[in-house]
Amino acid sequence: MGSAIAEGIKNKYAVCVFDKDKNKINALKDIAAADNPVELARQSEIIILAVKPQDFDTLLNEIKNFIQDKLIISIAAGITTGYIEKVLGEARVIRVMPNIAVKIAKAQTGICGGRYAKNKDLSLAKKIFKIVGKVWELKEEMMDSVTAISGSGPAYIFYDLEIKNIDPSKISKELVKEYAGRLTDAALAVGFEPEIAAHLSIDTAASSIGLLEQTGNSPAQLRKMITSPAGTTEAALKVITNGGSWPEAALAAKKRAQELSKKE
Repeated sequence: MGSAIAEGIKNKYAVCVFDKDKNKINALKDIAAADNPVELARQSEIIILAVKPQDFDTLLNEIKNFIQDKLIISIAAGITTGYIEKVLGEARVIRVMPNIAVKIAKAQTGICGGRYAKNKDLSLAKKIFKIVGKVWELKEEMMDSVTAISGSGPAYIFYDLEIKNIDPSKISKELVKEYAGRLTDAALAVGFEPEIAAHLSIDTAASSIGLLEQTGNSPAQLRKMITSPAGTTEAALKVITNGGSWPEAALAAKKRAQELSKKE
């Protein structure tokens, strides 16, 4: 996800990255690289934290003395702004939850500001993520719900196409509409208001099909990309494979997000 965001915004912003895996850095084109997180934090005005939750504490402690007057944007699932502020102090934190459609600039990204973030910080974060798709400003308590719908939801679609052996080149408008309706029911189940549930689900369904068309990946390949071991998507797919509905799957994904959450 971090690589996809960097590639997506590099034509609008000067981007520098750090990753422990040098192969990931070498795969990026026209993007600078730092030798370590401290060097990256020192030279950046905006720091996007795109690491796995299990690596988060180590990273925060490495950079906490070098983030004064920096804007911190976190895409780590389940980690609240309050938790980040507890470690970093009165930091300006924005939390975002993009989805796999970042790859084709059609992402559905939930976004919320922390206690010390200013309106201009939220506006700037929105501007950045609008480059790679659509942005939904939400209350932080809805971030686990957006994870269950736009984050894990594409996997529900990919799995359905996979088990029904549907040729991605022959997906009908009626089927996309059906998927949007099933996702809308799931979005309502995890607490979205009807209007947002419908729009978020329509856009998530459309961008999921767009991924198939534009990347050339199979439904199974894309499903695997967004199914982390013991993660929210895996929890949802377990429900579906056992005969459960998409609303039941989304509730399982939300519950798993809450279980993984690091709160204030």
